[in-house]
Amino acid sequence: MEVVTKIAPIALALIMLTLGLGLTGQDFLRVIKQPKDFIIGLICQLILLPIIAFILIKIFNTPIELALGVMIIAAAPGGVTSNVLTKFANGDVALSVSLTAVISLISIISVPFIIFKSADLLQITNISKEISIIGISMKMFLVVTLPVLLGMLIRKFATYFIDSKRQLIQRISIILFAFVFAAIWIEEWENIISYIVQAGTITLTLNVVMMIIAYYLAKFLASGVAQRKCISLECGLQNGTLAVFVASQLFNDITFLIPTAAYALIMFITSLIFVFFVRKVS
Repeated sequence: MEVVTKIAPIALALIMLTLGLGLTGQDFLRVIKQPKDFIIGLICQLILLPIIAFILIKIFNTPIELALGVMIIAAAPGGVTSNVLTKFANGDVALSVSLTAVISLISIISVPFIIFKSADLLQITNISKEISIIGISMKMFLVVTLPVLLGMLIRKFATYFIDSKRQLIQRISIILFAFVFAAIWIEEWENIISYIVQAGTITLTLNVVMMIIAYYLAKFLASGVAQRKCISLECGLQNGTLAVFVASQLFNDITFLIPTAAYALIMFITSLIFVFFVRKVS
């Protein structure tokens, strides 16, 4: 846990900084100008995803420590990777960026609320006594909101330079994300197979079920195919680094991080399969 605890906050702050570097005011104004698709994506990710996760926990009779780990990953906003894969899938990249940006900023309130509410419903009492909803929100503000705002500020004064380095910035985000999870896998290599067996089924089910629900809900309610692809990927690719950070703040037991590690591996595989099949759909 020591390696992950030290790496996760730094990696998350840098990832959110790179997110901010890719944002402009238009990404937020778009939400007001074209609210329909954004609201569908928001409802799917912020409300439906945690509800589906909780229902699956009950269906699978998931052990408590794994159950809260699943809720942590379900509460996390979409990651920067969703923007990249939405582009590969010929989806609505602008919508993807807006959803990632806005929900990431909302997450300083939504993530602690969902996690602490889930802990109450699951009757989990071993959350660190020093941590509260306000405490975790403040920590998330420092590693999520502040870096995003700083990134936007840097972009404002160095637009040409940032635009010319956009692909490099995206690659750095993905490398940082992979680095955090590599640290978890290396630190817990002896137990990793056991962990995947324990958490793999429910995380795979959650990932696939949520992508399908989002895809077909968007099919009936969203503007078009590009928006459908985007919303489905946003619901399938979560910010695993943020989930690891939150879990490491709440618990000293690596078990609570297991679903995030399992989900990180699974979501890339399922999302790439999804992109392969929907890329040419129009």
